[in-house]
Amino acid sequence: MIDDSAPQLPPLYESLTWLTPLSEERAARLVTFLSEPAPAQVLDMGCGWGELLLRVLAEVPGARGRGVDSAVVSIDRATQQAAARGLADRVTFEAMPGLEVEDRPADAVICIGASQIWGPPVEEAQPLDYAAALRALRGLVRPGGRLVYGEAIWSTAPHPAATAPLAGRDDEYLTADALRQQVRAAGFEVVDDDQADLGEWDVFEAGFRARFTRWLQANGADHPAATEVRRRHEEQRAAYEEGYRGVLGMTYLCLRG
Repeated sequence: MIDDSAPQLPPLYESLTWLTPLSEERAARLVTFLSEPAPAQVLDMGCGWGELLLRVLAEVPGARGRGVDSAVVSIDRATQQAAARGLADRVTFEAMPGLEVEDRPADAVICIGASQIWGPPVEEAQPLDYAAALRALRGLVRPGGRLVYGEAIWSTAPHPAATAPLAGRDDEYLTADALRQQVRAAGFEVVDDDQADLGEWDVFEAGFRARFTRWLQANGADHPAATEVRRRHEEQRAAYEEGYRGVLGMTYLCLRG
């Protein structure tokens, strides 16, 4: 994957609503699932800048929320957004490793693209440990509660051009069918199951690359780092458009505990 070292790029929240390929229509369906019946407590593991959690709290005035993420910049953004939307008194955002979270089950839980919390370090480029994540999440969902679990999968058989910009291995992700088996083995009932389409992926990837364009617009073509930023933009574009587009998928499962 692309290194986010210097030069410092604009934060992703300036060009993306969601840190995942997710349309507004799909997000609304996820919010409805998490909101009906109204939960008392909502937990978001790997919350990023907290957009989905904040929308659930706006939908359910009596609910309280907690978001956890290891990225301080994301937690700062989430905290600012909670205040701006008048939700600061009903939500807390914590910058901490997910494994340090107290085992306090919630009525509604969100975990999107954060299974690595319970697996080997990302730097080791090992297969994603869905089973460990689902076991841990089962303990965080109250009996009869709900979980939105979103995670990367292989939509089609991986090939070298697709795996090279990722971890470089065919077993990094499961297929949708294999993941459903893991979900049921962890004790969840599948209420709904759908994958992000290519339109959602295209918007996400374009937003991800937009930070490079924004940096170049702000700093100019003669900046000493401009060549490096252009290289990284092209590397990301090629990785997606010539590599994992249509191969790497994102599935969103609405589960009941």
